Amino acid sequence: MRIAVASQNFRTVTGHAGKSRRFLVYEAAPGQEITEVERFDLPKDMSMHEFHGEGPHPLDSVKVVIAGSAGAGFSRRMASRGVLVAVTEETDPVTAVGALITSMSEAQANPPMPDLRADAHGHHHHHHDHDHGHEHGHGGCGCGHDHDQDEAHDHHGHGHAHGHGGCSCHE
Repeated sequence: MRIAVASQNFRTVTGHAGKSRRFLVYEAAPGQEITEVERFDLPKDMSMHEFHGEGPHPLDSVKVVIAGSAGAGFSRRMASRGVLVAVTEETDPVTAVGALITSMSEAQANPPMPDLRADAHGHHHHHHDHDHGHEHGHGGCGCGHDHDQDEAHDHHGHGHAHGHGGCSCHE
């Protein structure tokens, strides 16, 4: 499976996937060595934040994009292109890819998973939109369990879903 990792310096995982222009591309599968196969160094107009074309995009060639952060809009746009988005706190690209492959392998072995938007640590955080919802994922628990900890806040009639991680795992 081809996996792109947002990496502005080609060494560490970078946040804000939509504005990223540099990606390390890996070929990875369970039980196999993770191999870097390509690098994308895109012009500014090809960042997903700027790209609004109907035509092909280099990220169309991957199955998953991993980044330090990604907004709901980026996730929806990539999903419409057949690409999953994974958010990680991991800074090493190869470690992030390995954790994602392990998580996906475990998910296939133990279906069903209600939400495939997993970070590269294998944490599955449920995201819900409420009214004119704005999603903000915050952290992870570090325990490997599936937590649905959304809190709906009503500010001037517009619901905002904030997924708060950070359990101490007394589940």
